[in-house]
Amino acid sequence: MKLLFQIVLFALRLGVAIGLAVFAWDWRSPIFASIRMPALAAFIAVALALIAFEIWKLRRQRARIKTIASAAVLLVAGGAFALTLFHEATFQWQRHDVLQADAARLEYVGRHLIVGYRDPAELQTLVQHRAIAGIFITAHNVRGKTSDAIRREIASLQSLRRSQGLPPLLIATDQEGGTISRMSPPLPRQASLGDIVRTTTDETARRDAVRAYATETGRGLADLGFNLNFAPVVDLNHHIVNAGDRYTRIYQRAISDDPQVVTAVARDYCAALMATGVHCTLKHFPGLGRVVEDTHLNNADLTNPVATLEQSDWLPFRAMMNEPGILTMLGHARLTAIDPTTPASFSRIVISELLRGEWSHEGVLVTDDFNMSPAYSSEGGIGEAAVRALNAGVDLILVSYDGDQVYPVLQALLAADDEARLDRQQLALSEQRLARLRLKPGPVAPGGG
Repeated sequence: MKLLFQIVLFALRLGVAIGLAVFAWDWRSPIFASIRMPALAAFIAVALALIAFEIWKLRRQRARIKTIASAAVLLVAGGAFALTLFHEATFQWQRHDVLQADAARLEYVGRHLIVGYRDPAELQTLVQHRAIAGIFITAHNVRGKTSDAIRREIASLQSLRRSQGLPPLLIATDQEGGTISRMSPPLPRQASLGDIVRTTTDETARRDAVRAYATETGRGLADLGFNLNFAPVVDLNHHIVNAGDRYTRIYQRAISDDPQVVTAVARDYCAALMATGVHCTLKHFPGLGRVVEDTHLNNADLTNPVATLEQSDWLPFRAMMNEPGILTMLGHARLTAIDPTTPASFSRIVISELLRGEWSHEGVLVTDDFNMSPAYSSEGGIGEAAVRALNAGVDLILVSYDGDQVYPVLQALLAADDEARLDRQQLALSEQRLARLRLKPGPVAPGGG
């Protein structure tokens, strides 16, 4: 019985040590963003307690097998602790390296980044250093705050921006309606655009309802200080339901399965939204309606032939994405018909050859969040993915869920610029597109049938 107890105790200690090692392997991963500091405190406490216990055991016991067991646990726990310290030291060095960079160079690459945040002081630092072009604000940033408090915070950042002689910050959120309503509260919660389509059969009534809906959304956002909304979703609803899809769930967010209806509704929505001074965003090219996997967590493939997509999923994008002031968001699915290896969000073939080349698209392209697995876990990591995206013709890279990831992204962009690996011609064209975007959103043609 005593031997069994000792075996169980050793297995438990080794299991804890292995758990620490798993955490330490990439504890700066976006997975831990919402619990990073409490998780780190717990990790340090458990790791030090386990290390101290194993050292105590080694000093007391004489049996060879027990010594080997304690040494094994100590090695794993000590290695995990050292690895965590290494990752933290690396991050702090990246942050220091970025913030010490020449202000003009930092602004040159940072003008292509929209960043989320958890620490307002860290966000203030980034704005002060001219390191970003925009801010993504979501539910956890406004929880418990009044509209006046949110308005003051945004106005303060814009005031700082004006004092620097720079264009206004893009202030963005996800206010699609329905399940994705990041600013509700404080804004009233609205149904989804899909709900309006399902409950309104008359075309004129639907158009009026959509415009009223978008006007309410836009006025609410503009009053708080927002000038960019990541909506509407124009992915077609192919009614694909996957139990493993935790976050994307296009079947709940799509407007319709009819591309003509999606186009008409999106056009009416954007016209009304942009009349309030808030830009709209078509998402998520090349379309997630047919994709089974959740691109937040996994690599995902859009496997349909180009001819099929041109006749269905791409119709709303092509009909609207060249309208003045409209952005298009690039999703992380791989368009396997033309680039089976690289997510669309940083694929040169998809962006440079298809969108910028064949389609002659001159509007602003923004990526989906680069904290998502296809970008963050890509070969070369999130920084190299950002370099590839800008070189391909992307204008804005979103780094929202874990704002800390902006530092490896900025460091990679600065290094690429030093090494002449950033395509300055592409960046010059991008700056022209962004300059056009900074103007007041232009009119959108009225929707059709």
